[in-house]
Amino acid sequence: MNILITGGTGFVGSAVSQRLLEQGHEVTVIGSSGRSRLVVPQAHLTHVIADTTRPGDWQRLVPEQDALINLAGRSVFHLWTERYKKAIYDSRILTTRNLVAALPATTGAVLLSASAAGYYGNGGEIEKTESSGPGSDFLARVCRDWEAEAGKAADRGARVVLMRFGVVLGRGGGAMATMRTPFQFGLGGPIGNGRQWFPWIHLDDLVNALLFLLGAEECRGPFNFTAPQPVRQQEFARQLGAALHRPAIMPAPAFVMRLLGEFGRSLLQGQKTLPQGLISSGYLFTYPELPAALREIVGG
Repeated sequence: MNILITGGTGFVGSAVSQRLLEQGHEVTVIGSSGRSRLVVPQAHLTHVIADTTRPGDWQRLVPEQDALINLAGRSVFHLWTERYKKAIYDSRILTTRNLVAALPATTGAVLLSASAAGYYGNGGEIEKTESSGPGSDFLARVCRDWEAEAGKAADRGARVVLMRFGVVLGRGGGAMATMRTPFQFGLGGPIGNGRQWFPWIHLDDLVNALLFLLGAEECRGPFNFTAPQPVRQQEFARQLGAALHRPAIMPAPAFVMRLLGEFGRSLLQGQKTLPQGLISSGYLFTYPELPAALREIVGG
């Protein structure tokens, strides 16, 4: 297959690209950086540097593709000034809009477009499946608008899959690279009271589930990309500390997190998200439970 990936040089994008190349696909990676984590031979790889929030020559590549994987988006792990919030929003919505605009009027391509468990807002104790409605905070609004832009590809005949990612855990980058540092210095612990639910997924399961849906022509619409065994944030901190053989007794107090503004407040929220769509479609998780996932990540 000819497959184009926006955000293809990031943590998730590189892992997806690597697997697709290993399977022999022709992969076009579009990113804002010339840096890449890919280590396989590059014979089947085209690497394009472009700002996908702007229309440009990169769009000419879109009609040639059998599949589009849309992963572009500025990291949310940053202080949310008004300027940075605009960058979070535009990097997702404008990229997706430009991607869909470049599709032919009639296409048989599939679009797998990222979203996030943040779609559900602060879920409290309520279990969230793909049929649950959106929240109303900033991240929920971003996800709602992001999915709406991707959904317009269906009007051109594309099969559209919306991937609501939880916190992605894997080696060598992503959230784990940020979270493990304080634990290594004995300063790790829960955020706030730690009772908020923590939706997570191992990077291997994310890639495997994406490939599963890529080939499942009957699958379309939203899918929660989260492990079937969610945990509370305090349990995640305890398990990570155990995997690293470090204490997990230094909580980040809620009042400190609130000093970080809207971003800090978002970390005090959570979603008890269940991957009902993946499970009912027949996907089998490699890492359904957190302890095994953390052992694989930090033990390797």
